Amino acid sequence: MTESNTDTDIEISRRRLLGTVGAAGAAGLALGGTAGALAHSALADGPGGAGAAGSPGTLASLGSTSVAFHGSRQAGITTPMQSKGHLLAFDLAPGAGRKEAAALLRRWSETARRLMAGEPAPNADTGIALDAGPCSLTVTFGFGHSFFDRTGLADRRPAALDPLPDFSADRLDPRRSNGDLWVQIGANDGLVAFHALRSLQKDAGDAARVRWQMNGFNRSPGATGSPMTARNLMGQVDGTGNPKPAEPDFDKRIFVPEAGPGPAGHAWMAGGSYAVVRRIRMLLDDWEKQPPAEQERVIGRRKADGAPLTGGTETTELDLDRRAADGKPVIPSNAHSRISAPEQNGGAAMLRRPFSYHDGIGPDGAPDAGLLFVCWQADPLRGFVPVQRKLDRGDALSAFIVHEASGLYAVPGGPGPGEYVGQRLLEG
Repeated sequence: MTESNTDTDIEISRRRLLGTVGAAGAAGLALGGTAGALAHSALADGPGGAGAAGSPGTLASLGSTSVAFHGSRQAGITTPMQSKGHLLAFDLAPGAGRKEAAALLRRWSETARRLMAGEPAPNADTGIALDAGPCSLTVTFGFGHSFFDRTGLADRRPAALDPLPDFSADRLDPRRSNGDLWVQIGANDGLVAFHALRSLQKDAGDAARVRWQMNGFNRSPGATGSPMTARNLMGQVDGTGNPKPAEPDFDKRIFVPEAGPGPAGHAWMAGGSYAVVRRIRMLLDDWEKQPPAEQERVIGRRKADGAPLTGGTETTELDLDRRAADGKPVIPSNAHSRISAPEQNGGAAMLRRPFSYHDGIGPDGAPDAGLLFVCWQADPLRGFVPVQRKLDRGDALSAFIVHEASGLYAVPGGPGPGEYVGQRLLEG
């Protein structure tokens, strides 16, 4: 697999070579990096603020890692999950069309390229991230269903972007759903992530306005003794069943092939993927009242280590046929892990890459918290939709979650040198 954000595509900076090459392995981040023009007084590797060689001002590996903007695929899909994230959607302004959209994507792409390299924003940089390196910043762009009507490109809209079906458990807020343009920002530093958010918002100018924005977080790199699957706000190990890039059918499941299927006019999606975005509120007060054994039955996995209730480790396959002494399945028939398992859904698979969120305490005293669910697939009709239909019919977890917002976006392949994201669509 050749992708812009794999280890082999990410350059190791001169600054990191001089001072921080040994720290990357300990942090579990083998991404390489560039320090950037503004990264002159960031946190250092060792206690007391000294760098690996004792020189002040040397970036730690966490700050110096960078992800390439250019490549056959956009960054932020297979990039390791970052600790801070922003998801937002824009609508083109009234009267704005294809020409204005192309100019906006050109501005956004140049800003993203520079910020991901640790450089200042091209237009009136605010200085928010003045002391930091790139911190694994990624910016990912996608197009919603309505974008194609607004730009006169409806004939180039792929069928895979047809609106998602209604699900009975949905309680969707249309003001926080869909949108012409979608942006995903991720970084391992909150100020770096916000800097990108603010820069892109300013770049939008009069061409587009924010429709909705959501802020998320994950566990920070290095917070655990060894790299491990993240936990969600329910305390569950979340993402065990994700397809792995080393699997032979990974590209086929996650990325649109370079040639077909579909009309030649849809070739602009080659190397791209489709992102389903769902804001899923977790009813944590209700969940936390359940004893751990009941929580494990709802999920079908042990809470302590994520292993199936049928035994083994986190990565052990579910034994869906095993029965207890009373004849009942060890993994209950309505357990979340059973219903969502690929073997229960005709092999349907998607790459889950979410952020947790917490938006304060509601009037009822309950936390407004949960999961900003983002999943990637080559075709949502074969990835997200069949799995969600089955979950909608009988998932035990449904009693503890509410789907409050939703969106589906076509995320084109990455730009080549000198290109902007979406150029093959907008100028093809």
